[in-house]
Amino acid sequence: MNDIKFDFNNMMSFNVGQRDGVTEHELRRLLPRVDQCHKHFRGLSENPASRVRLSLEWLTLPFQDKKTVEEVQRLGDEIGRQYENVLSLGIGGSYLGLKSAQEALCPPYYNEFPQLRQKRSRIYFEGNNLDPTPLAVLLHQLDPKKTFVTVISKSGETTETKAVFDVVEEWLKAGVGAHYGRQIIAITDPKSGTLRKKVLEEQAKDPASFRDLPLLPGVGGRFSEFNMGLLHLAIVGVDIGEVFSGAQAMARRCSSEDMYKNPAYMYAGLHYLAHLRKGKSIAIMMPFSEGLKSTADWYCQLLAESIGKKYPRRIKVLQDASEAWEADTRRPVNAGRTPVPTRGTTDLHSIQQNNVEGPNDKTVTMIRIGSFADDMAVPTGKGFISQKKFSELLGLAQEATAWALTSANRPNCTITLSQLSAWTWGGLLYFFEMATAFEGELLNVNAFDQPGVESYKNYMYYKLRKPGISEKIAQEIEKNPVKSDVRFIL
Repeated sequence: MNDIKFDFNNMMSFNVGQRDGVTEHELRRLLPRVDQCHKHFRGLSENPASRVRLSLEWLTLPFQDKKTVEEVQRLGDEIGRQYENVLSLGIGGSYLGLKSAQEALCPPYYNEFPQLRQKRSRIYFEGNNLDPTPLAVLLHQLDPKKTFVTVISKSGETTETKAVFDVVEEWLKAGVGAHYGRQIIAITDPKSGTLRKKVLEEQAKDPASFRDLPLLPGVGGRFSEFNMGLLHLAIVGVDIGEVFSGAQAMARRCSSEDMYKNPAYMYAGLHYLAHLRKGKSIAIMMPFSEGLKSTADWYCQLLAESIGKKYPRRIKVLQDASEAWEADTRRPVNAGRTPVPTRGTTDLHSIQQNNVEGPNDKTVTMIRIGSFADDMAVPTGKGFISQKKFSELLGLAQEATAWALTSANRPNCTITLSQLSAWTWGGLLYFFEMATAFEGELLNVNAFDQPGVESYKNYMYYKLRKPGISEKIAQEIEKNPVKSDVRFIL
């Protein structure tokens, strides 16, 4: 799979020094732990009950049957060619996964120029924030009769997406009339939740209303782009099969038990050692590509929610040989690295100063594109950059960034994509998913839950008097008020 390469020379001690770089001896000492984690993870992946219970079904997503893919591709093509606008509502992976796909696989300025999007729908993302201004402005500009709505929510209860959908639904109803629901698709839990209930109620009244696609059991939001993101890919005209083909190739590559042949295991192992042995607790993600800006944001959600855990996991093996995990609250570990999304070359004029001369507590992952579909050259007569292609200048900037970091003993690595395509992007996402999951194995934390996210939701639900809040949660909030002293407000 030479279209995606992982160069970790600058993570090693021979380039950045023994204090800051991983030694070959340290990698060799890690091998028994890698082997143990590989066997455990492989056993989980081969047990359907464990995959669903522990949210590991993302492993199977690139291998979905062709009929399913063809049906989604056909539905998305129909929507994309029929409607002027698509309003996509979702938060977390249901937003970041889609946005990263659009920036990576659609031309820049996709919404602005019909010829760039081949007369398909413009895409607008909402439901990912409670700031009222963007939504209010957008709804005043769009024609509801020319707008299709997709809403992505497992339960239908997440406050941001629910609030926006409630507003958008009334806007559609007022602008379209009785059959407004024919302009809505809900991507939600196939069996339960308030959004599923809404779908069933509306379909009972009009079978053509509130069409739906399932969020598959055992797939967490941040790992679900190859599930809930498929319709969006189809709407904008991306070949889902090509995305899956790249992800499948990476999945096969990342199935090796040999860390020196498995780039995801090596990425996880290096950063595990850099964090715990070298004090590198901050993870800088820096693609040298405008098309990968949102992919960096998506990765930061993936790493933060997956690895940032207060407690290790306690594993229970059940009678059917499947596993159940629970937090071992006896011994807090507060695990995880802190991710920061950046991009080259823009942030070489800002955060790079801290990367090179600030605290040496970071690793930097750069993503480089080998060749660009569209390239330009500087005109002649423009001094030392005359006739240089932009791709050449960008590649040199990435090389210079790696040199500057390495010279300052700052560990860094580079992922190179031969080009930015559906195939390489699919492989890149799967690589990061597997690397993150395996880092969770090495740390012995549950990489597939997010209890820290639930805490703010519970507080909001309590304050909003949402029915069903447990007495335990209510008591915890009541007993732990945030103190506010007027002396400390200026």
